[in-house]
Amino acid sequence: MDINAKTIVRFDYEEVIVPAHPGVINSDSLNKPLHMLPVGGKQAWSVQFDELPKLILRMTLRDGTVGISEFYRDHNWSIIEGVSNMLLGRSVAELPLQNLPIALCREYDGFECAIWDAYAKSLGVPLHRLLGGAIREHVKISAWSSHRTVAEIGPWVRQYQDQGFDCIKFKCDLEDDVVAWCTQIEKHAPGMKVIFDPNQRWENSGNARPIIRELEKVGNVLLLEDPIQRWMIQDYANLRQFSSIPIALHVSLPYVFQGQRPHEAVNAIAHGAIDGFNFNGGLAKFKALADLAAMAGLPCWHGSEVDLGILEAMYVHQSAAAASCIWPSDIFGRMIRSHDLLKTPLAITPPHIRLPEGPGLGIELDNEAIHRFKVSERTIR
Repeated sequence: MDINAKTIVRFDYEEVIVPAHPGVINSDSLNKPLHMLPVGGKQAWSVQFDELPKLILRMTLRDGTVGISEFYRDHNWSIIEGVSNMLLGRSVAELPLQNLPIALCREYDGFECAIWDAYAKSLGVPLHRLLGGAIREHVKISAWSSHRTVAEIGPWVRQYQDQGFDCIKFKCDLEDDVVAWCTQIEKHAPGMKVIFDPNQRWENSGNARPIIRELEKVGNVLLLEDPIQRWMIQDYANLRQFSSIPIALHVSLPYVFQGQRPHEAVNAIAHGAIDGFNFNGGLAKFKALADLAAMAGLPCWHGSEVDLGILEAMYVHQSAAAASCIWPSDIFGRMIRSHDLLKTPLAITPPHIRLPEGPGLGIELDNEAIHRFKVSERTIR
């Protein structure tokens, strides 16, 4: 490989805002924004995720190879500019892929995706080969919804079951009657499994225990993710002993602001606090976390931020190459967003999504769609 030909010479950024389909996030009568990070001085949980911009990157090498990526919502332009200028003139063939020379930040994974995509394309191999190779061609996924009313939830879930899904994930808090939800789901969609993600908003085990007991009686909950505050690791261990429903911890490395780091997974395993994990992270770090779960004999799944098609393609490559990634992954952005920005959508045959074929990520961008949703653009070279 000609190292100089793989030098980064240009970054083309297009900022887009892609709204969700009407009514798919939550019931029309409920207003519960889901972005759990502060935005522009506003408190967490104050902005709906589809109102925030996403950044699409095309990174060009000297030989014309283009690596593409998508950043997590609400990117920081100052960081984007600084990292871009630092990487210009560097060869992707010489960068240490498992630990790029980029400071810990929410934008790290966006740059990593473009660099790995470009490098895999240069080698003529699919991206999962850089992760050790896929061990499955189809990745299990779930349907998804935020908060729903009791009256609506049964028929709402049935439509996903009719499509072929056998599991649905819900956001919830203490105001939601999740026992009534599960009762209605069992009535309208028998056999459908449920994942509940309170995002720590059941607050403590005193609140969680009576809810869990009633959910056990209904019997259709697959697992509980982050039911109580994350620092209460001993209470997680106690809930795990109390409940027949598996307890999972979400370790989301892009949540730098919240301090979520890999050591939380190690700590949870050491305390016998969980039955498995939801992992979010870039290519190298997700692999490390998934391998940790495998060594501990625990399952995991790939989380998301209800993303667009580029990140979701990356998630499929990661999940396909991870032995421990057997629980239904959060790869459902195409069901929620009004477009995925891909010329050919990822192949979903519920309850699975197929591994893309071809070099790199194995996807092609829909330029017309990007133009439709674009709010700004910038080039750094």
